[in-house]
Order: sequence, then C-alpha cells, then structure tokens
Amino acid sequence: MKHTQLWRAFACSILVAGPAAAQSLPSSFDRTVIPKPAPDPTAKIPTWTKMTLSNGAQLYVVERHTLPLVQFWMSFIGGSNQLEPADKTGLGSLTASMMTEGTATRSADDISNALQMLGTSVGFGIGGEGGQVVFLALKDKFEPTLAIMADELMHPAFPDAALDRLKQRTLVNLRQNMDRTAGIAQVVYPRLLYTLDHPYGRTMGEETVNRITRDDVIAFHRSFYQPSHAFITVVGDITPAEAKAKIEKALGGWTGAAAPASFNYPAPPAPKPTTIYIVDKPGAAQSTFSIGLVGPARNTPDYFALRVMNNLFGEQFQSRINANIREAKGWSYGVNSRFSYGRGPGQFRAGGDIQTNKTDSALVEFVKEIRGIRGERHVTEDELNAAKAALIQSLPDQLSSLFGVSQVVNEIYQNGLPDDYWSQFQSGVKAVTTADVERVAKQYIDADHLTIVIVGDRARIEAPVRATGIAPVVILDAKGNPIG
Repeated sequence: MKHTQLWRAFACSILVAGPAAAQSLPSSFDRTVIPKPAPDPTAKIPTWTKMTLSNGAQLYVVERHTLPLVQFWMSFIGGSNQLEPADKTGLGSLTASMMTEGTATRSADDISNALQMLGTSVGFGIGGEGGQVVFLALKDKFEPTLAIMADELMHPAFPDAALDRLKQRTLVNLRQNMDRTAGIAQVVYPRLLYTLDHPYGRTMGEETVNRITRDDVIAFHRSFYQPSHAFITVVGDITPAEAKAKIEKALGGWTGAAAPASFNYPAPPAPKPTTIYIVDKPGAAQSTFSIGLVGPARNTPDYFALRVMNNLFGEQFQSRINANIREAKGWSYGVNSRFSYGRGPGQFRAGGDIQTNKTDSALVEFVKEIRGIRGERHVTEDELNAAKAALIQSLPDQLSSLFGVSQVVNEIYQNGLPDDYWSQFQSGVKAVTTADVERVAKQYIDADHLTIVIVGDRARIEAPVRATGIAPVVILDAKGNPIG
C-alpha cells in the first residue's frame, strides 16, 4: 500500500509541475542524432563430422550442447519428378502422407500416442526433387523416437481405409484450391511455361489422384526410400559416435540400393513473345497475377547476384513492386517475386492478388517495374545495400536454431553444392554491385518474352487489359486450355 501511495504522489507531482518538470530530468541520450546501425553480425558457420553408415546412407553430425535437444533430418536425393508416372502426379506426396498411417505392428493411433508421450512428432514429406523425414526430440527421448521413425520408414502397412481417406481429403483440398484465383494460377502458370511434357509443368489434379492405387504407393515406397539415396543430418546435444551408434541400431534392417537420381530434364519450350493469358473465374473478387518465364538452375554462377536483385525487386517487404503496388497504390495486400531454383531451370514469377477494378493498372505497373529493374530505373546504392544487408543478416538468425543448422547442411547436399558454400555466402553477397544486379536482370528477366497469367472475372477485366496494348491476349479455362 505504501508503494502505491508513493507512486500516486510522484505521478501527481509530475502532473502538477507540468511538462517542464519531466523535461528537466537529466539524460545523456541525444535524441537529435540518428543512431548508427550496428555492424553486420558475423555468421558462425557450423562444422560437421561426415560418416557413412553400414547401409550406405551418409551421416552428418553437428554438435550443439547448449540445450538437451537433438534435431534429426533425413533427406533423399531425387523425388516425385524422378519416380512419379506423369499420369499419377501426386503419388509421391500421397505416399509420404501414408507413412504415418500405421506399420505392421503399430496402428496410426498407437504411433500418435507413443509420440505424444515422448513429446515429439515425426514428419514425412516428398517434393519434386527430394524428400525428408524430420523430428526434434529431447536428448533422452531421441533413441525411442528414432525407433518409431525407423518402424514407419521400413514397415509401413499402407491400410486401404487410410489411403481412401487421404485420397478423398486430397480431392476436397484440390477442389477448394481450384475455387481460388491463386489456386488456378498455381496450375496454369507452370503448365504454360513448361507444358505437361516437363515435370516442372505438371501439378496434382483430381484425375491423377483418382488413378493412384495402393500398389502404386507400395511401389513408390520401395523405389524412393532407399539408403543409397539418403543422407542424414543430426544436430544437437549428441556426439558423432553416439549418433552413429544409435542410428545404426535403429536402421540396421534398412538395406537396398538403387540407381542415382537423374536430373536430366527435357529442355523447356523456347520462350514466346510476351503474351497475356486471362483465365476466366466468373465472379472473382480479385485478380491473381503470375508474370515471368523460365529461370536458371540452382547451380548458376549468378546465384548471389540474382538473390540480391530479386530481394530488392520483389522478395523483401520494402521491395520495389510491393512499395509501388501495395504501399503507394493500395491495390493489393502484397505482391512479390521469386526464383524457384531446382536442379533444372526453375521458374521466375512475380505477382500477387490485385483488386479487380485495378487489374489493368496493376499490369502496367508490373511491366514498368520489370523494365525498370532491367536498367530503365537504375538501382541505387541505398537499395543495393538494404537488399544485401537483409540477406547477410538473415544467416546468423537461421543458424541460431537446430532446425536452421539442419537446413543449411541439407541445402548443400540436396543441391550438390561445395562443402564450404555457406562460408562463401556472406562474402558472395557483399561482392554484388549495382552493375551485377542490372546485368542479371537483363539476362534472366526478358521483358519481351514474358508469360503473363491473370486469373479473374473475364467480363470485368478483359476489355481494360486489352486496352493497355501491352501484349496480345489469349483466353483460357481453369486448366489452361484455350477458349473462345
């Protein structure tokens, strides 16, 4: 009570004395001077011990003994693009979902209950060019969690009822996605860039999911989950010797070999002159843009320059296109751009959701910004420095967690990069100049050969878009087929 009374008395004295009394309190802080930014944080690149397991899988161990935690991350080189039949797109991701649906000796509920008691979970995933099995466990729960993961990996039951349920859930998700302009753009845009003859151009659809059988899942599992395709990253409160002994014990029965994954993709189609494709979604409340073309592979020597260029163009919040279309114009909740790097030539895409009555205006601004980054609006030193600082400062933050350390090790071996790649990252970014940014923009974003996809209400947007005169207009249905 006495403390409360003293505080009230102090507050009253300030109110009575007025602002002058508050201003008279001594302070050594000069508020007229803008504080200088701190120096860039230095990333402490982890080192790891490399070993080979008796079954041929590679093991990389990073010791971090600050907390009693262990992060496990098993990756596979190659994915759905290498093993999935073209007419059964989605088989890989469906197989990954089935891996937690029970084993020969445990039901899905048994597995879930056991993992809850251990305070962890095991996640399986398969993408176009790789797959993962991931979990984080307390040090004393690492070995029992590993045993459950190994059972799921080696002895999945693939029950018919679970497959039917997951297929139905997938079909519902696909139908919901295709009711969104953004969902339609995700299907049509890559199809136009690559065609259905290229793995990068195919997406899961109702017809491909309906063709998948339990035998397909079993065959995909047998081909994909092979130790010869695998490398395991373990980060945390564990020594290399401990990690190897525990993993050898858990995975002792996991054997087999398969041919190395091939990334010899067919060449994408030659780029066409810039064309606007309007995909009709009657009654759509907004228009979704996807603008771009086929980009480079992950191993391009221009990677650092491209990262900096795209960061200032459309990746960071204060990027050129977001500052223009969202912040200055207010036509969108956010627009962005990205390169989807892969072992083959991934796509470059700029876009976002735009209010319908500003579709034509946003198109003009997107094209203006693309031409601007190519040299019509020169990159300033301030823009360059901000984009580089964002990339440089993100690495120490990523390396602050066990999961982040696992990610950086994984990226090296998943993409076939040199072991010292991350030691070169910050210096590689710092070396990028404004000339480099404009050079790679001109080289990789060809303003005269853009694929421009706009999904929206044709009745409201077609005439204004045509009136811009930017490029010829083609009308498509929701699957990317031309219509009148």
